[in-house]
Amino acid sequence: MWSTAPSRSSRSVRVMAESAITPQSGTASWSRRINAFAEKTNDAMEQLELERGVCIPFRKYTPEAVRNKVLESRGAILSLIGRGVEIVWNLGFYWSALTYDCLVGRDEEVVPYRARQLRNLLCDLGPSFIKVGQVLANRPDIIREDYMNELCILQDDVPPFPNQEAFDIIEEELGQPLEKIFSRITPQTIAAASLGQVYRATLRETGEDVAIKVLRPGIEPIIYRDLFLFRTLASFLNGISLRKLGCNAELIVDEFGEKLLEELDYTLEARNIEDFFENFKDDPTVKIPQVYTQLSGSRVLVMEWIDGIRCTDPQAIKEAGIDVNGFLTVGVSAALRQLLEFGLFHGDPHPGNIFAMRDGRIAYVDFGNVAVLSQLNKQILIDAVVHAVNEDYVEMANDFTRLGFLASGTDVSPIIPALEAIWQNSVGKGLADFNFRSVTGKFNQLVYQYPIRIPERFSLVIRSLLTQEGICFTLQPDFKFLEVAYPYVAKRLLTDPNPALRERLIQWRSVFATEKDGAGVFAEDAEEFKLVEAYAIGEAGEEHAGFEAAVVHSGVGREREVWR
Repeated sequence: MWSTAPSRSSRSVRVMAESAITPQSGTASWSRRINAFAEKTNDAMEQLELERGVCIPFRKYTPEAVRNKVLESRGAILSLIGRGVEIVWNLGFYWSALTYDCLVGRDEEVVPYRARQLRNLLCDLGPSFIKVGQVLANRPDIIREDYMNELCILQDDVPPFPNQEAFDIIEEELGQPLEKIFSRITPQTIAAASLGQVYRATLRETGEDVAIKVLRPGIEPIIYRDLFLFRTLASFLNGISLRKLGCNAELIVDEFGEKLLEELDYTLEARNIEDFFENFKDDPTVKIPQVYTQLSGSRVLVMEWIDGIRCTDPQAIKEAGIDVNGFLTVGVSAALRQLLEFGLFHGDPHPGNIFAMRDGRIAYVDFGNVAVLSQLNKQILIDAVVHAVNEDYVEMANDFTRLGFLASGTDVSPIIPALEAIWQNSVGKGLADFNFRSVTGKFNQLVYQYPIRIPERFSLVIRSLLTQEGICFTLQPDFKFLEVAYPYVAKRLLTDPNPALRERLIQWRSVFATEKDGAGVFAEDAEEFKLVEAYAIGEAGEEHAGFEAAVVHSGVGREREVWR
């Protein structure tokens, strides 16, 4: 029962598994251990395939490919041992400090210090661990919230590598001197991340401004070596992981490894940009940069420079004459299109990756971290929302199992009261006041207490929604997500080519047109919704067979779509 996102058929077959290479060094004992390691890899990878519901016949990451890549060079075993000792020593020292804090009863009071210490430690251990920290910053099922907040700093604050090394890589990748291709290039980085850094330049031939993204030198063998060690360590932690998260630790490493190796190849990011460009080509409200594939390779990516305003600067946006309400509507619509329409969404929409264009469009950059949702996953997500609004917590808990948050066969009865408490506290006075920050804050406590694992793609969904909601609150403190989301959701569920998704529109009436007190979430929308619902269940007749969406001013001064 495989299904693929509509616009992702090309992406499903874009990466090939690396060929097996016979290790040239190592003892017979090591070979036996490695073979045993390989025999246990299939279950975790097969589980990931089943959860996603998206078939990827060729992939860049497999545990076997990582093992073969690591062991192909001379001295591989010594390198692994040396790196393993370095990791165990540093993490062991940190763990012993945490244990001492618990023994003397000061574990809570030193949390801020220990969180900063962990962030610095991950930076010292190199790019693989910086990426681990960035992932943990969005994994409340693994780490507590105060540590997550500290690790969020790793999203933006990463030391750059020397500029001359970056310029040498550009020349090697393009096969020409810099001055032949670019008339100007910034002498310093514009931004630095764990895997690469960005420069601004001007193309000599056309005079266009571009962004040049350069991969950190020598990073690939380090990443492969660390992934091998991560998975070896994970095999010893499976018992703990099964009790705490309901899954093998190897599964978590495999999820991490897949995303990380994709980000190491800029040709994949170039294709991501092309896919986003294709998805939004007919949307006049969204700007996706053009990618210059002829000037890009596996280590260098050249794309159109986005001259926009950081979306966390409300004063600059207002001074540019941009309508804040209109921009927020555009942003929410673009995010929902990614999730519900394309099934391909930006996995890292932090403020440095989203810009307000002076003509009111929203612009995205940095497409190394994207994720895919299958049609089935989208349907289950919608079901979970409907069940939450209808206060059907038993079915909501079952949705968690269907999405992979809970292992199959898990007894959900202890979780049901906790879900009810979270939802009741988060909704507060009514759905109109709902916000993701409130519900995820309480959900983070739940996943830390129960054997709940958040699959990687859904951790990206959560991060994406939280980040974009945070941007909206920065621009408009009284922002109400459901008010802005209502027109798009109604339209999407009505017009989606999948009948199962359209049928869910009937259930969404409880979200947008009713509440327990009967007053309705958005009273001014009730009549419009009845028309949309009637059309969805075939009662509107030919009169409304060809509806059109129009933008009008509502009584509360916001622009929204209505159906007529």
